[in-house]
Amino acid sequence: MKFPKLILKKFCKTPCEVVVYDEGLTEDGAPKVIYECRFIYPSDSIYPSDTLFLAPLYCNYQDRVKTVYTSDKKKVECTGVLLIPFDFCPNSSISSGYVTVNGVKREIVKCTKGRNPDGTVNYVELDVM
Repeated sequence: MKFPKLILKKFCKTPCEVVVYDEGLTEDGAPKVIYECRFIYPSDSIYPSDTLFLAPLYCNYQDRVKTVYTSDKKKVECTGVLLIPFDFCPNSSISSGYVTVNGVKREIVKCTKGRNPDGTVNYVELDVM
């Protein structure tokens, strides 16, 4: 049975750069990168990598701004949601990483993979802050 796409590709027009980390650390103490999608600019220092995907990733990006008043001052909190119409990281769960959208680097706070009744992933929702 074919299930309908809830997030259509024709509405995903915002280019984004995504870096997803694994749970463990490398021998240097840095987080393990399991998925990386960045815009590649011509350079002499670019080397092939098994985690680098050169295809551009487009999403439907919605942002929110909330003002929180504390006793000292007010704080503006910017959050956002990225909706991606396919599972770009199929073999693992997304626990941490960062996203660059519209030139602003934001940290991934939560990831939700919307699934069909047969278990396949319909879309990926990334909450960023």
